[in-house]
Amino acid sequence: MTEDRTALRNYLVITGAYWAFTLTDGALRMLVLGYFHAAGYSPFQLALLFLLYEVFGVITNLLGGWIGSRTGLRFTLLLGLSLQIGALIMLSGLGREWDLAVQVVYVVLAQGISGIAKDFTKMSSKSAIKVLVPEDNSGRLFRWVALLTGSKNTLKGLGFFLGGVLLSTLGFRFALWSMVASLAPVALLVALSLPRSIGASATKQRFAEALRGSRAVKLLSAARLFLFCARDIWFVVALPVFLADVLGWSFLRIGTYLALWVVGYGAVQALSPKLLPYLGRQQINDARVAQVAGGILALVPLAIYVALRLDMPVDVVVLGGLGLFGVAFAINSAVHSYLILAYSKGEKVSLNVGFYYMANAIGRLAGTLLSGVLYQSTGLGSCLLAATVLVALSTTISLALPDTRLAA
Repeated sequence: MTEDRTALRNYLVITGAYWAFTLTDGALRMLVLGYFHAAGYSPFQLALLFLLYEVFGVITNLLGGWIGSRTGLRFTLLLGLSLQIGALIMLSGLGREWDLAVQVVYVVLAQGISGIAKDFTKMSSKSAIKVLVPEDNSGRLFRWVALLTGSKNTLKGLGFFLGGVLLSTLGFRFALWSMVASLAPVALLVALSLPRSIGASATKQRFAEALRGSRAVKLLSAARLFLFCARDIWFVVALPVFLADVLGWSFLRIGTYLALWVVGYGAVQALSPKLLPYLGRQQINDARVAQVAGGILALVPLAIYVALRLDMPVDVVVLGGLGLFGVAFAINSAVHSYLILAYSKGEKVSLNVGFYYMANAIGRLAGTLLSGVLYQSTGLGSCLLAATVLVALSTTISLALPDTRLAA
């Protein structure tokens, strides 16, 4: 019982830190989008602002898993929180009187630091759950992963709303300082509460081990790459700009709407153990759930595209379709988040999670850039068709995933 209470306490500290970070991450994205769209940036220029955020995510996830296995996950979690504080302070020093090119380079660098922070924090939090849950309790593993992932996305949605409110009320610079003030005490709590050795490997893994995941981990990582590229190819840049330019929404309204969408998306993820009660209980092939969920998801962006081509009401089609996409995508993401931990055993958990989120970051990077390029050149329709193809690729790869009961 004492071990269970300690594990629960550590889980709550880690989850709380992840929540605080996620609020600032969501708010920062909306701050940057709103501030620079108002300054006249094109969709492609807006996409470039997040370039290093995603590029560094690719590198950080791979290195972060290896570092976490050697130093323990408390260190990498603290590093992520500290880097985010540094990125917020750096962005607060941006000068509107600077040349446009200098502003872009400065923001890209600051966003790059924030991207490193995000992936250190996420990798540490997800990996720690596997360490805290006994190997024979896959049901609890699914519940804790679903709660962390779902609540994270709910708070990211609230962060979108918070970013819009802060930009409207405090302005760009003071909004950033308010987020610094909220993160600093959280970092101190993590430093004082978590044991140093949590998640550290008893034997020091070589970096090459980070690239030697099992076949199941590599397949799931590839499926994750295409899944998140499909989401971001129309959600990250194309959708906010579409809502602003075509429907005439303010960025406060856009931030509020996207906040509600991500809150709902997170709620579906958190409820996925109720929606998928047999997952993680060794009664069915868990990989089959990912395959079916992916097939359903592929139909949603295609249906939105067809409805737009038939000249159905644009606002109803896009907003309603986004709601359906959110439900289907949330279930897919929750199943993936469970599977990566179910496929990871022993001391390789942080290495596997790092490799998996490296693939996730590659997908987000490609999706972010393509979102700006496709929307600027051909509009929202091409983004939706691309999303359909990418989800279909993800689902096709998922067909080769092994049964978790055998992979274990």
